[in-house]
Amino acid sequence: MNVNDVLVDRLATHLLAARAKVTTAESCSGGWVAKTLTDIPGSSAWFEYGFVSYGNNAKADLLGVDETLLENFGAVSENVVVAMAQGAAARAGAECAIAVTGIAGPDGGTVDKPVGTVWFAWQWPGGIKAECHVFPGDRDTVRRQTVTRALAGLVERLDR
Repeated sequence: MNVNDVLVDRLATHLLAARAKVTTAESCSGGWVAKTLTDIPGSSAWFEYGFVSYGNNAKADLLGVDETLLENFGAVSENVVVAMAQGAAARAGAECAIAVTGIAGPDGGTVDKPVGTVWFAWQWPGGIKAECHVFPGDRDTVRRQTVTRALAGLVERLDR
């Protein structure tokens, strides 16, 4: 069993005990978090919706992210990732949400937001929290680290 399987198992235990659902809103991970959640048999008991909102139009159209947030802060920002989580939870009717947006590379980085920059947001019945990480490595490595941190972040909040 790999680390992501362990995290999903722990997440499933929390969700089943609370009779809650989780949804995902993903940009740089391209649906990889949702794929990891649904790799587990029985995940349909706590996962129904996953949103891949790779472009800004998708963030606005699918998740209701205010276009002024995208213009003022950029897609890779705390404001946008929080709005992604809130929009996904509202549209999916889920108590919990995982949202990620970042720059996996190899291009697209800037001085302020280098390649490997990923913003995360987790929504759960106790609140919402966002954080930023800058992961080293190539595109695949950044995306793998993103999936693990996305899962771990929600498990950490539900463990409390």
